[in-house]
Amino acid sequence: MKAFVFPGQGAQFVGMGKDLYENSALAKELFEKANDILGYRITDIMFEGTDEDLRQTKVTQPAVFLHSVISALCMGDDFKPEMTAGHSLGEFSALVAAGALSFEDGLKLVYARANAMQKACEVTPSTMAAIIALPDEKVEEICASVSAGGEVCVPANYNCPGQIVISGSVPGIEKACELMKAAGAKRALPLKVGGAFHSPLMAPAKVELEAAINATEFHTPKCPVYQNVDALPHTDPAEIKKNLVAQLTASVRWTQTVKNMVADGATDFTECGPGAVLQGLIKKIDSTVSAHGIA
Repeated sequence: MKAFVFPGQGAQFVGMGKDLYENSALAKELFEKANDILGYRITDIMFEGTDEDLRQTKVTQPAVFLHSVISALCMGDDFKPEMTAGHSLGEFSALVAAGALSFEDGLKLVYARANAMQKACEVTPSTMAAIIALPDEKVEEICASVSAGGEVCVPANYNCPGQIVISGSVPGIEKACELMKAAGAKRALPLKVGGAFHSPLMAPAKVELEAAINATEFHTPKCPVYQNVDALPHTDPAEIKKNLVAQLTASVRWTQTVKNMVADGATDFTECGPGAVLQGLIKKIDSTVSAHGIA
């Protein structure tokens, strides 16, 4: 079975989407529609901006969403997903691609999410770090001990076996990184992100996003969408909404998501959007399946 997957923040690069814009009338139309909806020319930043411009959460998220969704839609008849999933922000791309959300509504929600997250990041200085080559249980145990000391520190992304991203307050993450290395982690790398995504520190953003999600019309998708919070397939619009709200403060269960998709029959994964991060993770989770970009 064919699965289509969509990346999250971090995959952006200057020049992303330019080839689509220049070579496809549909892509150009959708990008221009996005410029109108957002009220600024995001295409100028995507095609010719600086890394710094692109790294702002409120630009990054719509940019990655647009590149992902438009590249999928430009596949035409070759885009026939039997299941979809997206990593963090990518879940919105997956929902649009599967028909649960319109292109316009998806973009508006992504922009609302990005703005809400940016505001939450400004309330408390917070960050994330990638922990390499330490068992999940050990990472969870260290996060719990740091949290017990009064700082915020939680596992945010279960990316693949041996790679977990943790999220929390700046002192919490610093302390956790020291403890992870002492416990035998090969690396504990602080990430260049605006804040502690997928942690309780995103609670202020959740309220704002929930209102936006509840005011948006969702449809039954044309194929199951595997969601981050429980790694399970969903087609019921009410459930999809609930999971999308919860996602902001919950862990991204990517390892389990890919395992469940494979168990349910996925043999071929196409990553739609910038970069090749998910292809790499999928191959580490299950080396028997095929994972590639859009041909």
